[in-house]
Amino acid sequence: MMGPPNHPAGNRVTDQQSGPGAEMHRLVSELYPICRSITGEGVRETLRILQRQIPLVIHEVPTGTPVFDWTVPKEWNIRDAYIKNARGERLVDFQKCNLHVVSYSVPVRRVMSREELRKHLFSLPDRPDWIPYRTSYYNETWGFCLSQRQLETLTDEEYEVCVDATLADGHLTYGEYLIPGTTTDEVLVSCHVCHPSLCNDNLSGIAVATHLAMHLAGLPSRRFSYRFLFIPGTIGSITWLARNEEQVARIKHGLVITCVGDGGPFTYKKSRRGNAEIDRAVTHVLKTSGKEHVVQDFFPYGYDERQYCSPGFDLPVGCLMRSPHGSFPEYHTSADNLEFVRPQSLDESLQCYQAVVDLLEHNRTYRSLNPKCEPQLGKRGLYTAIGGDKNAAQKQMAMLWVLNLADGSHSLLDIAERAGEHFDIIAQTVRLLIEHGLLAEVPD
Repeated sequence: MMGPPNHPAGNRVTDQQSGPGAEMHRLVSELYPICRSITGEGVRETLRILQRQIPLVIHEVPTGTPVFDWTVPKEWNIRDAYIKNARGERLVDFQKCNLHVVSYSVPVRRVMSREELRKHLFSLPDRPDWIPYRTSYYNETWGFCLSQRQLETLTDEEYEVCVDATLADGHLTYGEYLIPGTTTDEVLVSCHVCHPSLCNDNLSGIAVATHLAMHLAGLPSRRFSYRFLFIPGTIGSITWLARNEEQVARIKHGLVITCVGDGGPFTYKKSRRGNAEIDRAVTHVLKTSGKEHVVQDFFPYGYDERQYCSPGFDLPVGCLMRSPHGSFPEYHTSADNLEFVRPQSLDESLQCYQAVVDLLEHNRTYRSLNPKCEPQLGKRGLYTAIGGDKNAAQKQMAMLWVLNLADGSHSLLDIAERAGEHFDIIAQTVRLLIEHGLLAEVPD
């Protein structure tokens, strides 16, 4: 299932040589040559590599298994594919780029006319050096993708065509990793593993999800349990939901990770609910980050959030990305390569996800132990405690907001939004007020 990368210079890590960003880029580089699809050995190979870093449980679901209105499809595996001219030269070669074959192409081996072959060829006339990515998951046909320049060299009358593949009963494969917390309430983190040599969509998501899982597993304690899914797009989330319908009520927050390695601004697509805590948490993190960002309302197209947010489940799951699918020219082409994703962007994306998780972990509700009029802060040394801080005025105002809204019904995120203040400042203020006996946490 392996093949050489699509870009000869793609293995260079240009803007970071060490740290999480570089580590994630190296993981992307290792996964890049593998030919993945919605089923098959490419997915298994990918998950086995991830098992070196996180203890994924790999699930196999047999072909023909009914999953709601869908059925687990046949398993597809490919060994080789090419288009040869009369001299036996490979003009289009799967071994050089796995995007050359339409994913899920049925086996074919024949000699055919150029006219007949042309019906099975796909290129990008406006990007003559790029190879497109195409699939035919649920339509048994075959095809080749090639650059426009390659297409223009096919001037012979006949060609030998070979797709050495199998499409037969097998399994759908996905990986799952549950990190337990002090409660069984869960945060779902989902990414797709069904694309071949495409880096931003979605090797970047796989890399960030893996490192986020490593970060969470390394924490001394966690309030929530975290469930990570590495699944084939659409059919994977449908299959997981069908097999786990009884436990989805545990999911209190969720995010789909995709397209997080490019240099574009962050984009957050809200859950179907639109005002779920995860929607507010991500929006707050982005708003207070100082970075350019876009927040979109939910729409029923895109990635697996549309399955988690289907009306029968309506889970609070949004999609946090950088450039959305289809908004960058490299999307679903060979230009989505190792030079398109950058270590710095991967690192920033991981930090953004960590900030969201940190907010969810610490978003508690408190009540004032001195609710009748303002407590006298001076005699408790609270003014002195923040007086030497360059942000003293800001922290004093945060203290007043917390004391006023800590009535047992406002969460820290509520207070941060109302005060127009960073969540971290509000959380630090709460810790100070607890130390001075002015607040008590309201149990969940």
